[in-house]
Amino acid sequence: MTKKRHQHRQHAKNNGEDKFFFTKNTIIVIGIIVTLVSAITYFGIKSMIPVNGNSPVFGAPKNNFVKASHHPQSGYLFVGQSAGGARKSFVPSTGGVTNSNSGTGTNASTGPTLYLSKGGLESIHFINEDYDTHSKHNFNIDEFKVHSKDLGYFQSQIITFIVDKNGMFEYYCSIHPEMRGKVVVT
Repeated sequence: MTKKRHQHRQHAKNNGEDKFFFTKNTIIVIGIIVTLVSAITYFGIKSMIPVNGNSPVFGAPKNNFVKASHHPQSGYLFVGQSAGGARKSFVPSTGGVTNSNSGTGTNASTGPTLYLSKGGLESIHFINEDYDTHSKHNFNIDEFKVHSKDLGYFQSQIITFIVDKNGMFEYYCSIHPEMRGKVVVT
């Protein structure tokens, strides 16, 4: 601190003036704090905007878990489960959790049916658990603008969306067209 500045501060103190002097370091620290708070606020609010919405939604979505997998007999397939609660969202297409060979082609499989309620906020937690082939997979529902990235083995992505249409729709993997299932919205 220069001698002149020190004398000025001493004079202000002695005269009872309560002046706060910003130093260069104080201004830099305040600038960094403001920038960090702004960035956290921006990305926090942006993460609350559903993929098919324009504004943040303050509420807890219903969670649905979808795995991409590979079975030696069935080929590539989706396996789904719902988070706890009274109503199950995913219902296997036939029998157990793994899916049957139905659809078109020799290795086509039909994933479990996903049941949703119109007006609900839903999250799809998608994970690639294709240990056998380590192939990339993605998850898509065109009608709700749900499109995941192409995920490598054991990568995951969460997609939140608003169920704003009634009807029966299809979810699928664009890399493996035989991987598909139905979405029923009531």
